[in-house]
Amino acid sequence: MKQFFDELKPKVNKIYKKSKKELVRYTKRLHKEFKKYLNTNILFMTFVISSLINTSMLRFFTVKNYFDISPLIADLAVIVIIGAFGYFIKPKHQFKYYFSWSTLIVLLCIINSMYYKNYLSYASVSLLATSLQLIGVSDAVVENIMELKDFSFLWQIAAMLFVNYTLKKRDYYEKVSKIEIGKVRALNTIVVGLILVGFFISTLNSVDISRLGKQWNREYIVMKFGILTYQANDIIASLEPKISPLFGYDDAAKEFRDYYEENESVIKVNEYTNYLKDKNIIAIHAESIQNFLIGLEFNGVEVTPTLNKLAKEGVYFSNFYAQDSTGTSSDSEFTFNTGLMPASSGTVFISYFDREYVATPQLLKNLGYYTFSMHANNGTYWNREEMHKNLGYDKFFYYKKDYVIDEVIGLGLSDKSFFKQSVPKISEINDTYDKWYGLMIMLTNHTPFSDIVDKGIATYDVSMPYEVVDPETGEVTTEIAPYLEGTKLGNYIKSAHYADEALGEFIEQLDSEGLLDNTAIVLYGDHDAKLSRNEFIRMYNYDPTTKGILSSDDPNYIDFDEIDYELNRKVPFIIWMKDGNKTREVTEVMGMYNVANTLGNMLGFKNDYALGSDIFSIEPDTNLVVFPSGNWITNKMYYDATKETTRLLVQDASISVEEINANQLKAEEMLSVSNNIIVYDLIKKSREQSELLNEYLEEN
Repeated sequence: MKQFFDELKPKVNKIYKKSKKELVRYTKRLHKEFKKYLNTNILFMTFVISSLINTSMLRFFTVKNYFDISPLIADLAVIVIIGAFGYFIKPKHQFKYYFSWSTLIVLLCIINSMYYKNYLSYASVSLLATSLQLIGVSDAVVENIMELKDFSFLWQIAAMLFVNYTLKKRDYYEKVSKIEIGKVRALNTIVVGLILVGFFISTLNSVDISRLGKQWNREYIVMKFGILTYQANDIIASLEPKISPLFGYDDAAKEFRDYYEENESVIKVNEYTNYLKDKNIIAIHAESIQNFLIGLEFNGVEVTPTLNKLAKEGVYFSNFYAQDSTGTSSDSEFTFNTGLMPASSGTVFISYFDREYVATPQLLKNLGYYTFSMHANNGTYWNREEMHKNLGYDKFFYYKKDYVIDEVIGLGLSDKSFFKQSVPKISEINDTYDKWYGLMIMLTNHTPFSDIVDKGIATYDVSMPYEVVDPETGEVTTEIAPYLEGTKLGNYIKSAHYADEALGEFIEQLDSEGLLDNTAIVLYGDHDAKLSRNEFIRMYNYDPTTKGILSSDDPNYIDFDEIDYELNRKVPFIIWMKDGNKTREVTEVMGMYNVANTLGNMLGFKNDYALGSDIFSIEPDTNLVVFPSGNWITNKMYYDATKETTRLLVQDASISVEEINANQLKAEEMLSVSNNIIVYDLIKKSREQSELLNEYLEEN
């Protein structure tokens, strides 16, 4: 045996030396090839690395998922595949290709960074159709949305320009032209990209894929798929209005039929049935009014004395949410009137204005009402001129066509002038028609809230007095800290106070003209003020002695986290009559999609397609309010579908996993059905099919 190993040892050593030599040779060759690859792919590598850094920065600035590898791989795969096609171009022209893509990615990051701060969502290609809406709010974009960090993405353009300048000085492109085999490198790089795609797909589950297809939870898609996959998917979704009628109709129609067979909106006879029967209705669309303003005081002066009065004397829904999406005010109008949710892509008022809907003005016209709407802005803003016809308004009074623009604040005619000029129009309508329904859209309290302050019109005081004790004499003096003066939230509160004053004057003018004798006012906040969470953290944790914010370690510090911020976005909903006999605060959680049938029960109609039931007809603690993001809330809990986290709203409440899952399925079903109604025009097609069936039955 010893002799065997002695004879084997030289052979093993020989093989080892040969293998070591081959390994060294292979390593040197690999190092040489890798070095050669890096030296001849500098532009490609710069593009890939800079693009990946920027897309990661965007996520860090927005959803803050710092340690999630999935979106990183997804973005890298897309960037590598995009970069691969640059190899099909001659080296001397490749910079134009990579620079164009870099510029596009930088713009994409800047736009989404700004957009997320305002809407807590990501921009959609389908919203290009609404880009003209931003012209009138350019000041708001500058003041409320743009921050220095939004422009940190520009470094990628500077890096690309610097690298290109350096490479030109080194005659890089001429040298690469002699050795590069474009098609080979392109195909090899595409293969690498596809391998990354395959690896990424292996990490997905059915829920991830479903959410990507539905597109309604944009934050989740970016967190899981990265911004580039989201944006590519959004381009496909933006074509939905054109291509959807050609694909998927049968499944959408079946889901639509099944849903309404199993989920009929509930309206039962209750104490509010016919409460507003044959009353005239003035619906007031209160721009950006949030519920936290009601009852709020500064220095002993109420911010919203008019709203406080209406809430105290009427039916006040204090746990009410707007359910708006990227269409903001137009979304709230749509949901208020139809009981449906906003579209998952684009805005109904612009992308789907030509569909058929069942809306409150139409249903009231069937009851003999004359219907109208009034707004001091341009009729083309949010395409209201066309959409209001579709919703069933007999006449739309707007802007210079019907108003004298004599006092401009912010986006247009001031609320006080708007209301003052509207009263004679309402009086004429009252003299002409037996009963009527009108929507008044307020405007002044629109972001950025600064014009009214700059012009000296809003003088409400948001400073804070505090006592100072002289350590030597013990004498107490009162000093004034600026508190919210000069802040965005402070300007908002001043603006809201003005809007409340305008509303109070309007009600007084209506009363003096005798227009409140048989009239109910229905007021709703259209959406929150779109202010950042930091504004509220400052309000709740201001230290007048330091003129700063309390440390989070301070025992008096009030935590205001992301869910607190979401819960704070509720808006007021009030039904008030001058001589009304119903005074009540309704604390049941309620969404804008509950309004159509809640008012319907009071007025004598029912909207069969509204997702929400009459709030007084359902069992207590059973209402589910779904948001366009996929998040939802009940009386007992708030659920963040993006992060899959919950917040109990009732102490010691018992919530089972089964209950959460059931609500989640219900939320997804409502979003899907509502979107299908909008995209596929299912109400119209359902009616047409019913008419054809009735004709067939009559003939046979």
